[in-house]
Amino acid sequence: MASTTLAPAGINFVEKPGLNKRKDSGNGITEPQPQFHVQASEHAAEPVVKAPAAAGKDEQVRVVALSEYKAAARCLAEAFEQDDVGRYFVDTPGTKDWTAEQKWDLHLFMMECITYCHIAQGMVTTIGPDYGGVALWMPPNSSDMGLTTFFRSGMWRLYYRLCREGRQRFFTEFMPLLHDIKAHTLGDRDASSWYLVYIGTKPAARGKGYARKLVDHVTRQADRDGRATYLESSNAANLPFYRRLGFRECRKLYLQRSEKVVELDVMVREPAAKGE
Repeated sequence: MASTTLAPAGINFVEKPGLNKRKDSGNGITEPQPQFHVQASEHAAEPVVKAPAAAGKDEQVRVVALSEYKAAARCLAEAFEQDDVGRYFVDTPGTKDWTAEQKWDLHLFMMECITYCHIAQGMVTTIGPDYGGVALWMPPNSSDMGLTTFFRSGMWRLYYRLCREGRQRFFTEFMPLLHDIKAHTLGDRDASSWYLVYIGTKPAARGKGYARKLVDHVTRQADRDGRATYLESSNAANLPFYRRLGFRECRKLYLQRSEKVVELDVMVREPAAKGE
C-alpha cells in the first residue's frame, strides 16, 4: 500500500443531531467529535475532466493535475478493492446489509477524496495508458490539509457517508495512528522526508514495471537531496518488492477495531550514497 494521512490535526468538526441521515446498525459505540487541524489554502477549484496523455509518453512517469483526480482515484480504487485496509472502512457492522455496489461506491468516493487532497497538498504521479499505475506522495515540508482542500475534496462529506464505525476507524483511529507512528519512526527527519502514501496499479496493467518506475521517479530525487523515504505496506506479499528498492522494515502497526486485526509494515528507505 501505503495508506493515507493528510494529517488533519484546530477546527472542531461537530456532528449536529439529525444531520446524518445514514442508517447504522446500533453497535453501542460512543462517538467522540473528531477534530481537524486546518490551515488556509489558496487552491482554486478546477473542472473534473480527464486530461489525455501526450502521444508516445504513456510509459513515462508524469504528475497528475487536479482536473484528473477522479481518473487517478479509480486506478487506486481498483488496486485496493480487496486490500485489508481498503475493506477496513467499508466492511463494518453498519454496512452489513449494503450491496456490493454500495460498498464499491463508498470505497471509490474515499479514494477520490484522498487523491484530490494529495494533488492539492502533495504530489500524485501516474504512468501507463488510462492511469495504469498511480502513486500518492507527500513531499518534504508539506503543509497540513488546508481548509479549502478539506471542503473541495469532499472529506467533509466522507465523514457523513461512512457509517458510525467507519468514521471511528478512519478519522479517530487510522489517521491519527499513521501520523503518530511516522513522527515517532522518523523523529527530527519527519518533516524533511518523502512519504509514499498510496501506490497501486490496475489489474490489467500489472507486470509492466509501473510500480517500480513510480517509486524510482521520487527516490532518485530523494537520493540527490539526501532524504529518507517512508511508507506503510498493507500487503506482506509486497515486502520483497520494496526491499529490492532499498526499503527496510522498521516496525509494525495494527488496526484493531474489527474482528480481523489489520497489520501494516512500516518501512524506511535511507538515501543512497553518491556513486551507488
